[in-house]
Amino acid sequence: MNIVVVGNILKDVYLSLDPRTEPFEVDSNGTKWLDFSFDTSSHHFFHRHSSFGGAAVSLEVLKNLGFEAKINTSDFSFDDPKNTQTSEYRYILTSEDSVSYLVPTMPVNTKFEVPNTPPEYIYVDRSAHLTRETAEKIASYIITHQDVKLALYLKDPASFELESLVGLASLIITEDPNANLDYERTVFITNHNLTFKNITESISVERIDKMTHLSAYSIAAATIFGSFLLGKTVEDSLKLAKLNVENSNLDSTLSLHELNAMESEGDESLELIAATLMAPKKGILAADESGGSIKKKFEQLNIPDTFENRHNYRNIFFTTEGIEEYLSGIILFDETARDFMDTGEPIPDFLINHRIVPGIKVDQGLEKFENSDETFTKGLEGLKSRLREYRAMGLRFAKWRAAFNAHPSNLAISDNCRLLAEYAADCQSAGIVPIVEPEVVYDGDYSIEENAKATGKILDKLIEELRNYDVSLPACIIKCNMVLAGKQYHEQSSKEEVGHTTAKVLRDHVPSEIAGIVFLSGGQTEEQATENLAEIIKNGPFPWPLTFSFARALQDPALYAWAGDNNNIEAAKKAFKERLEKNIEIL
Repeated sequence: MNIVVVGNILKDVYLSLDPRTEPFEVDSNGTKWLDFSFDTSSHHFFHRHSSFGGAAVSLEVLKNLGFEAKINTSDFSFDDPKNTQTSEYRYILTSEDSVSYLVPTMPVNTKFEVPNTPPEYIYVDRSAHLTRETAEKIASYIITHQDVKLALYLKDPASFELESLVGLASLIITEDPNANLDYERTVFITNHNLTFKNITESISVERIDKMTHLSAYSIAAATIFGSFLLGKTVEDSLKLAKLNVENSNLDSTLSLHELNAMESEGDESLELIAATLMAPKKGILAADESGGSIKKKFEQLNIPDTFENRHNYRNIFFTTEGIEEYLSGIILFDETARDFMDTGEPIPDFLINHRIVPGIKVDQGLEKFENSDETFTKGLEGLKSRLREYRAMGLRFAKWRAAFNAHPSNLAISDNCRLLAEYAADCQSAGIVPIVEPEVVYDGDYSIEENAKATGKILDKLIEELRNYDVSLPACIIKCNMVLAGKQYHEQSSKEEVGHTTAKVLRDHVPSEIAGIVFLSGGQTEEQATENLAEIIKNGPFPWPLTFSFARALQDPALYAWAGDNNNIEAAKKAFKERLEKNIEIL
């Protein structure tokens, strides 16, 4: 189907402002506004990104849905943007949780050029600024070409300039819920909802990390229009629009295949993320040490625990050349997830651009049960809102750790497994893949047999609770301890014992539906963790993929090589990469 898009191409310039240096004022509604009453040359921003907006957004959506589409007023080409004449510029200023717009140019009137070949549809985009004369020209063309249909996006349905078009439109999209229009052919996009004929789909357009409200409306409208043309039901069209808005970014919207997969399977997008994390011959780096944990690591080497040192240390791992060949995902701590690369690019975006899925540690540490040395994990309070924020930041999986001794009480098992399951359910509701981590702590005095018994019992209860909370197992990953004798036990386990016993415990207690199992190193030396992992894999094949999710066993060689001295960064990167290569070799 041929579609001509009538509208203006905008140039959107995104600036992520530094809230520490920019002067903001807060109005009576609590909204922050940037104060421009000073020398604008002193503005500081973390990141600048430019992309085409307006009619270009709608054009891309329609092309991704499989239509032959072009913009009527320009020889616009995604392949040759330098030759595109943009009629308007729009600056989108973001800072923390606020977004502001600057339009330094006056709106340019949209022209309508009579197509050489009549299209099947003319779509008047949200960006169009139509004079009465141009609107009447389009109306005259529709009347004299009865096979050409019209779809309108009207920001102001009451505009007298457009009255000649309203009666001719097969579909009208508007943001005015009070518009006096034929309800049977009108879609309302307003108040974060898509509404058509009493069917409403809630939609999130608060995506200041990846797009503005304006782009969100354009994506929603074009997706609804294209879905109707494809014969989708009203309900399905609204759902596809919701998916496209909430999963697109500045440079790309979703294809029809991707939208259909997400819409038809529900959890398929989560399963796809989980499968990506469990990709063959790749592992997951745990770079999620809390503030207290990383402080202890630094103290061992007399490294000052400053933000700059934490930033430089993390960057060693992120900027090691070629890590995307070894890592499918990296688990971040909140501070790191909000940090920027030295180029100004947000760390999650940097990882995504290097084909690495960014994740986040969301538990808030351990607390002892009353009158007991056993612990439960904190962090459920406020978790749902944090997960929504993390997803908006581009994070697509999370991790929650529960710690057990080798002789856990029924209370410790039941409470922690319930917390793990509730966390996992909240993750999946937010569009995030959960990693559940029940760890029998290695630092203890117990035999390999005692570990096996405890690990099996914990896994049984965990699976039971995951099912109780309707967690989709194919979209859930277990991060598990290896089964071995405790570090203080008089007889240490051989790698052969670890491989055989761990394999047996997992086969006996983990159902085949689970997306995968990743192993923590749990205080083992880097060589020990790698050797034991190799032996576990030798006891395969398994009904689920296996890989590693190490922290210290990957990081320690780099940490000691760096030792807080940035002159040693290249040596640290080399040490890190060598550990990655050794672990990948055994997968």
